[in-house]
Formats: sequence, structure tokens, C-alpha cells
Amino acid sequence: MESLWIQTKTGQYPVYIGKGLRHRLSELIQGNPTAFFVITDDKVAPHYLDDVMQALDKVSPVYSYTVPAGEPAKSFAVYKTLIDECVRLRLDRGAAIVALGGGVIGDLAGFTAATYLRGIDYIQMPTTLLAHDSSVGGKVGINHEEGKNLIGAFYPPQAVIYDTATLSTLPAREWRSGFVEMIKHAMLDSEMFLSELKERFQDESKLTVENIEPWLAKAIAVKANIVSQDEKEKGLRAVLNLGHTLGHALEKEAGYGSWSHGEAVAVGLLFALKLSEAHYGIQLDTNGIRAWFLKLGLRVRLPEDIDRNRLIQRMYQDKKRKGETLRFILLKKYGQPVIQSLPESVVSKHLEDF
Repeated sequence: MESLWIQTKTGQYPVYIGKGLRHRLSELIQGNPTAFFVITDDKVAPHYLDDVMQALDKVSPVYSYTVPAGEPAKSFAVYKTLIDECVRLRLDRGAAIVALGGGVIGDLAGFTAATYLRGIDYIQMPTTLLAHDSSVGGKVGINHEEGKNLIGAFYPPQAVIYDTATLSTLPAREWRSGFVEMIKHAMLDSEMFLSELKERFQDESKLTVENIEPWLAKAIAVKANIVSQDEKEKGLRAVLNLGHTLGHALEKEAGYGSWSHGEAVAVGLLFALKLSEAHYGIQLDTNGIRAWFLKLGLRVRLPEDIDRNRLIQRMYQDKKRKGETLRFILLKKYGQPVIQSLPESVVSKHLEDF
């Protein structure tokens, strides 16, 4: 088992990484919650819910609720159902919510914890590769019909317990989606980290639990370092949205589910690289990155039927926006991200070329 600590101005919490950790919850969870409320989805539950319930039952009474899998679960309706269930169970402020699943469950369960009784403890138990990113940093929330994650809070977990054995049941599309966030972390960190990933994971066949596990702590550490300096995204933390300005707009415009988060962010990363090359007059080997993405089985182009103007309007709804300018995370070089405002005319031109 590997462990690291996320340190912020408001506190700290551990991240545990290793195989079989879902069976060791009684030794990893600190304190003595009055009850546990496990929130999961209908894809994860058949594989891991019983194991987690049995492990938690050694500590305190445990309850569970299963929601439909997928981005639509991050809605007002599902959120209200979970709050209603907390009230029905009469959970008190000593109870703890356990988010067992991917990023959707982490966001949804975390937001439920942040708002029930003005905030109770919660524990992140990610079961996807993508959630190595979303489970760390304390961002929780739900979607609005006009955009992703427009309603939420900064509310850190008490712990992140990452049982890497749960990755073994991921479909190939989820592996690719999660690996894109690792690539993002590498781009933010250094050209060396990015080169190491390209060398070790040359194509989709290399994405396995055994290969990925040694790199998880390194990717998480990149995010941990940024979050420790800017917990509530007043400045620096926004760089973690590299590739997400276009990515989130594409997800919403195409319809949640038709593109996975990672697929959309992969296209967003390529677009950010092209913008960076044009804006700063540099070379970031975008063609080489595109070729690598193709070997990984990722999409590298916008859909032909996508409306460029509607995409731009979606980008204006991005929660990182300030005023009426479009803000992108660009790179002066790998490891040197910059928050850059760009005129709509420039973005539109490059979208057309892209």
C-alpha cells in the first residue's frame, strides 16, 4: 500500500492506494462514525458493495443507496432523493457518507455530505481510473441543465481509499477516459513525466492494473501539490482544467454519455496545445500527441455535425469564466501552464481550423 497526504490551509487527509483495500476499511478509517451511508451506482454495486458493507459493519451500522450509473445521476432529482434518504435514516452529524464509485458518485455523494446538516464527513472510494483525479481535491457538486458542475462546493473528504483491484472490472472505454487525466497531470508537471507515460503506455493494450498502479501516486501528487497551494481555485488551481474548457462544452453539446469525459478532454487537450502553439509561437509536438492518442483508441477530432457557435456559447457558461472573455489553460511549455483570456474571434478561427 502507498499513501500520501493532501495538505491544504484548512486541513489534511490521507490517500491510500493499493490492492484489496476495500477489505481493510476497519483499520484505515479513523474515528468511530455513528453510521455509514454508502452511495454507489448500479454498475459498481454488483461487484463491490457487499465487500464494503461487510468491512464497514465491523465499525458501525451501515446503510446503502444505489443510483443509476452515468452523468445524468448528478441531478437535482437524484440529489434530493439522497437527502431524503439521509433524513429517513435519521443520520446525525456523527455519521459518514462513503462514495463508492467513479467521479459521478464522488461528486454526488460528496455534495450530499457537504449539504446535509450543513456538512457531515465523507470518504472517497474511487473505483475508476478517472476518479484518481476527481476523488482528490475536495470539489463536489451536481450539474445544471445549462452546464456541468455549476452547483457545488469545496468540501474535502476525510480520506481517499483507492482499492486498485476495482480497476480490473473497468471496460476499455473507462480505462482510456481515466488515462487522459493522467496525461493532463503529466503535461502540467513536466516534459519528462509526459515522455515517461508515452514510452510506458505506447498503445491501448498497455493500460492494465499492473502497469498503471506504479504511476497513480505520481499523478495524484501533481494534483496534491497544486491543491495545497490553492484549495478553492482562487488562481493556480484553475490550471487543473487544462483541456476542460472545450472538453466540458463538447460533453454537454454532444449529450452526456455520447462522449465520455476523458474522450472530450482528449480533444480539449489537443485544442489547448494548438492554441498554445499559435499564441506563444512554440512547438509542443501536437501531431505526435495526436498520433499517440489514436494508438490509445481516443477520439482526436470534433464531430463533423457539431455547431461551432454553440460550442463557444457552452464555453461561455464554463464556471472558470470571468466576465465576458473565454479563459483557457495554455502551456508555454510542458510544466508551465498559464491561465489565458482569448477573444472569441480567435477561438472561433482556431476551432474552424481544428
